[in-house]
Amino acid sequence: NSSDMFLILKARGLGMALWQMPLLVFVMSVVHAAFSTPAGVLSDRLGRRGVIVAGWSFYALVYVGFAFARAGWVVFALFAAYGLYYAMTQGVERALVSDLAAPAARGTALGFYHFVSGAAALPASVVCGLLWGWERLGRYGPHAALGFGAACALLATVLFLVLNPKPSAATQGA
Repeated sequence: NSSDMFLILKARGLGMALWQMPLLVFVMSVVHAAFSTPAGVLSDRLGRRGVIVAGWSFYALVYVGFAFARAGWVVFALFAAYGLYYAMTQGVERALVSDLAAPAARGTALGFYHFVSGAAALPASVVCGLLWGWERLGRYGPHAALGFGAACALLATVLFLVLNPKPSAATQGA
């Protein structure tokens, strides 16, 4: 997941006014807040793996939507959808890390999870920025950058399924 600022750049590139940018983040945050608890409940009942797979797949669809968006109202809808992605994944991923860690090492495991997530965001954002601004791609740079993000999300989803083909009791939730 690259920096969310690329989504703001997409909105600005479509001619949305600067004053609308905080509204986009507000919409995303409201949806995130409204659906985080239901997503957590769903992961407790159905298992973390399924909710994470759904969330990452949804992320890919949302990024494809951003890549091809051509109107401001579509960007508002996509920011709302992006908030749903966050609701489906942020807490559930952390719960999965806690489920998989030994009880005495949960804090360390969560710290390592956040370290790896933060460290991965830098190269993801660099690649996104390079694709976005690559002169050979011209006006298709944002499409390529956001499409690459969607492709990476799908690849991560497939790898997650392949590397964890049979959910254990820990990954199924309570």
